[in-house]
Amino acid sequence: MPDHLRVLVVDDEPPARGELAYMIEQLEPVASVEAVGSGVEALRALESTLFDAVFLDIAMPGLSGLDLARVLARFERPPAVVFVTAHDAHAVEAFELDVVDYLLKPVREARVQEAVRRVLAHDAPVTPKPADPTIPVELGGVTRFVRRSDVHFVEAHGDYVRLHTDGAAHLVRLSLGNLERDWADAGFLRIHRSYLVSTRHITELRQHDQRCIVVIDGHELEVSRRRARELKDVLLRGASGGGP
Repeated sequence: MPDHLRVLVVDDEPPARGELAYMIEQLEPVASVEAVGSGVEALRALESTLFDAVFLDIAMPGLSGLDLARVLARFERPPAVVFVTAHDAHAVEAFELDVVDYLLKPVREARVQEAVRRVLAHDAPVTPKPADPTIPVELGGVTRFVRRSDVHFVEAHGDYVRLHTDGAAHLVRLSLGNLERDWADAGFLRIHRSYLVSTRHITELRQHDQRCIVVIDGHELEVSRRRARELKDVLLRGASGGGP
């Protein structure tokens, strides 16, 4: 991916299109930004210009963003695609496509900057992951070691936490707050004052009676209201190939 990006913004709503194009062109790695109002106009622009990235609204009349992304995937040198939408209802379909990021409207400057960073890193060599640390646990008078990667979620119990693994749970004297800080880079996210979860082990995300709930290994874990937006954002980014 080049250091100076040529970006195409596609959105049928002029105010949203103009605002997003303005935010993108303020970023130093961006060399040029072109903005169009439909999928058809985007295809015309792509015929004459080799864009590095396309910031693409999903819900558009005629050729939708999902349809256009499928067309782009067949290009010999497909541009990086960033979906931009007011709703997460299309997330499942979007996950099937090789998108770099998924922005929810109203778009924040910090998220646009993060999306551009992900575009720049697209197809870059994968950095080796750090070593998988272990946690000593006592079981029947014997000390065993649980790998962090085997922990599906962590539950607070006063001055202790319970590490839930595949079919087992281990009570250890640790701080949930410290684990939240130390394990953030490994894909763990605090969803509630009582729960820290490994996002890759989440199998369902539900809305029930105005509550947000995640399911891990059959356990239904409540997500606090202030954490729900962050969780959805992380899941959407991770599923689109932009995980931790």
